[in-house]
Amino acid sequence: MSIVRIAVTRPQPDADRTAETLRARGHQVLLTPLMQLEMLRPDVGSGLFAAILITSANGARAAAAHPRVAELQKLPLFAVGARSAAAARAAGFADAVSADGDAEDLARLVAERFRGTKAPLLYLAGADRSGDLAGDLGRRGFAVHTAIVYRSVALPYPDALLQALRRGEVDAVLHFSRRSAELYVQGAVKAGVGHEALTPAHYCLSAQVAEPLVAARASVMTAPAPNETALLASIG
Repeated sequence: MSIVRIAVTRPQPDADRTAETLRARGHQVLLTPLMQLEMLRPDVGSGLFAAILITSANGARAAAAHPRVAELQKLPLFAVGARSAAAARAAGFADAVSADGDAEDLARLVAERFRGTKAPLLYLAGADRSGDLAGDLGRRGFAVHTAIVYRSVALPYPDALLQALRRGEVDAVLHFSRRSAELYVQGAVKAGVGHEALTPAHYCLSAQVAEPLVAARASVMTAPAPNETALLASIG
């Protein structure tokens, strides 16, 4: 039987885009963000950077809202994937390159492109990070300045999600971050629907995202590649 009732737990504005894609494929979608994004405006330093690095489209959105955006837009930008690179171009970064993979692929690409470069790299990061891009590049001899430009704030567990789980009206749940997966499990247990929350199929962006669900003994499917296209293609 095809899966048609899917809960999308990622924050806005990405949740709307994901829902639009799913509905175009004939699925019913329940939008239930478990977090909201807060853009920050940190001091990114006064050094001359060789390039900007982002591991999420949110990094590009935060950069676009930064007081020094005009200065930042003059730098080449390297993104973890095509979606984040597209977001960077939409935010005014004309020279945006995609690593078409994960943080390790981005580190390899940057290390190759900037071999021998002494200027530091500027990593526009989120407060919660699953990988260690700065550490990886640091071990390769690069200086990386990490600026926290956004953070995820937990939302109350959506009542619509609780009611749908109680009625058995969710066939699948999409998870795009480890933290949202943790919030999904913790909130369900606290609300007394722990068993019901584990019954649907859980589609996760990566093995790391899936860890809280695996620990809870849920039925988990991991995307063959860490991007939305691969994740949605894996849905039955």
